[in-house]
Amino acid sequence: MAKQAKKLVIVTEKILLKKIAHIIEEAGATGYTVLETGGKGSRNVRSSGQPSVSDTQANIKFEVLTPDRDMADKIADQVAIKFFLDYAGIIYICEAEVLYGHSFCGPDGC
Repeated sequence: MAKQAKKLVIVTEKILLKKIAHIIEEAGATGYTVLETGGKGSRNVRSSGQPSVSDTQANIKFEVLTPDRDMADKIADQVAIKFFLDYAGIIYICEAEVLYGHSFCGPDGC
């Protein structure tokens, strides 16, 4: 049986990886996925996978499945307040259904 969830997506600068991971873990999320990414937005073009002197120029995308909107909002608010005045980033939330995730717990437990 599928469990309803929220998928929180955070796209930002790679230099924030450890700090954002800490916020996610402190909020009680059971895990996350991080991908190196690139693209174009209001703060210019960012690339990934290209050789460079500094790895801090890359972007990352976190995907976090949360059991409810409250946890997703808590993480999103903390990240935005702490980092998005000084760093590029975007956060969005999608509806999700967890089909095969025995370690994923919803609001009613596992």
